Amino acid sequence: MRWSQAVRVVLGAPTRRLVTAAAAAGLAAAALTVALSGPWDSGQRTAERHAAAGIAAEREVADLEKIVAGLPSAPPVLEPLGERVSGSAASAGSAGVTDLAAALAPLGDAALGSGGAAVSVVDIADGTVLYASGQDAARTPASTVKLVTSVAALRALGPDHRLSTTVGWDEAARRVVLVGGGDPTVLAADYAALAEETAAELTDRGVTEVRVGYDVSLWDGGEDLHPIGVNDNIAPLTPLQVNEGRLDDSTHGPTLRSADPATDAVRTFTDALRAAGVTVTGEPERAGGQDTERLARHRSAPMSVLVERMLTYSDNDLAEALGRAVALKAGQPVTFAGVGRAIGDELAGLGLPVDGVRLADASGLDRSGQLTAQLLTGVLTAAADPALPELRPALTGMPVAGFTGTLTGRYGAGTDGAADGAGVVRAKTGTLTGVNTLAGTAVTSEGRVLAFAFLAADTTDADAAQTALDRAATALATCSCG
Repeated sequence: MRWSQAVRVVLGAPTRRLVTAAAAAGLAAAALTVALSGPWDSGQRTAERHAAAGIAAEREVADLEKIVAGLPSAPPVLEPLGERVSGSAASAGSAGVTDLAAALAPLGDAALGSGGAAVSVVDIADGTVLYASGQDAARTPASTVKLVTSVAALRALGPDHRLSTTVGWDEAARRVVLVGGGDPTVLAADYAALAEETAAELTDRGVTEVRVGYDVSLWDGGEDLHPIGVNDNIAPLTPLQVNEGRLDDSTHGPTLRSADPATDAVRTFTDALRAAGVTVTGEPERAGGQDTERLARHRSAPMSVLVERMLTYSDNDLAEALGRAVALKAGQPVTFAGVGRAIGDELAGLGLPVDGVRLADASGLDRSGQLTAQLLTGVLTAAADPALPELRPALTGMPVAGFTGTLTGRYGAGTDGAADGAGVVRAKTGTLTGVNTLAGTAVTSEGRVLAFAFLAADTTDADAAQTALDRAATALATCSCG
């Protein structure tokens, strides 16, 4: 099989400036502090509310989002990110920069490699660059690229968008067709519900015996495997899956994957259809179903919840599915190259600094991808913009230090100075061999919310490098930064 090479996205300089509502800046800052200061923002994160309620209702709008989204607009007051950096004339005398330079000493740890970490620290309320070192140097982002994927998906599709898996009826062939909609989160129980709905519709038509087909044409033309190949971190790429091709009952993390998730999905559905009282003849086979009469539909959780799940658990399957959804929306092919172009265009539409950025995939598993620390803090700042409430799940979905997702086992006792970051640092992790990255937010002792990105692409000791990044994030959360 030939895989298309990753696309290099080289776009113009930022043209849009992120703005804040100056007349209500105090309220906005207070709201953001409440939202980002611990593991429970406004009670619970959207995904946690969704899981607790156990419903498939439309996404609830948090009180925080209602407040922030309703703030009045104001003329642009910010400089584009990247114009002010540590050591510049505009910032040389800043006590905040001086304090941060000392506070971020853990980033000088030898475990981060001879090149050290590329760093960007920004005041998320107004976009002021407080500290920067190599902020525009392209580095392998690993899974921090999922922040970029999140913002692109939310901007392109909206927080309420859902992915649909449907069942169609082909009267001429007396066949029901299971149509993949690009949702890797469909579970066996969901296929059972689809089968029950389908059986009821067939009964209404007086149909008791059918053949079964399946349609995976939504992702035609795209690669069938991620460039890393068969791997416990991601299943073969297909728009029709059952629980991300997992061969156990897990819902996140590495595990053995099916070699043919689409076949497993249609067999799961077919067995459920038989259990619902429908006689199925023959074996399931590929068939067109996009234009058939719809009998049943399963809708995913809203995009806001999918994004939060992806970020909390660093879900690679979901990241690649959302990347392909962005490509389809943009009219791009569902190749890695097409996904890269579509995501790059969304970033450019936000006026973010994407010169030289290389989007190799949507998950960060491909180490040939290249991002900058400046872009990552720009993405986080955009997600906090009161004018862009649809992007907020990119903030609320990040793991909480010491509490949730991929940060559950970090920032605990005995973590060499990182424990004080528990509950007040939220960040997306990134880990590949020789690569350790961290990007997120930290609430300072004065209640100031900082966005940060640390990218180290030549690490020599993964555990020590991870600890160094955690200590640096904790330093931000405990600093006096003005």
